[in-house]
Amino acid sequence: MAGYFSYFPKMLYDAVGNGNPKVVTDIMRRIKAKETAKQDYSMLAEYTVLSGETPEIVSYKHYGTVDYYWLILLINNVKDRYYGWPLSDQQFEDYVKEKYNNPGAIHHYEITQTSGPNNSVDDTHLIEVNSSTAGATSVSNYEYERRLQEQKARIKLIPAQFIPEIIEEFKNLIRR
Repeated sequence: MAGYFSYFPKMLYDAVGNGNPKVVTDIMRRIKAKETAKQDYSMLAEYTVLSGETPEIVSYKHYGTVDYYWLILLINNVKDRYYGWPLSDQQFEDYVKEKYNNPGAIHHYEITQTSGPNNSVDDTHLIEVNSSTAGATSVSNYEYERRLQEQKARIKLIPAQFIPEIIEEFKNLIRR
């Protein structure tokens, strides 16, 4: 299986400016998964990334090859594979300790919204409020960052039978 950049077109580029251009891969091309495709939950399978799993590991686990890691990143709109992808437990602990002088300090206050859904897996039923709001509960820096990690860990996977068709579409779009 070809790698991600193998699908990109080649171009002549004179990086030195000496009139002697070289053939390079046009890495400035970008393709974004259609929002409608990402929102079609009937097509995409939900998966929770385990501590320490990289996109390559998830690809191998679900598709039998590491070659589709880039499709996992693309469909989940992960632009930074280090901080856009869930950290391992140890990386997370190190990150929080480095980011905050006091991880246990209050990050913000919140309440459960009074209308609409009042329970959710991703805490979207909670709204940020002032500390003086009746019934407001505090959320620590640590808890806030943990929630962000949990959101990142909930990803969508493309069913294996659609991979060839999606790669073909990707190749057509990237070469335009």
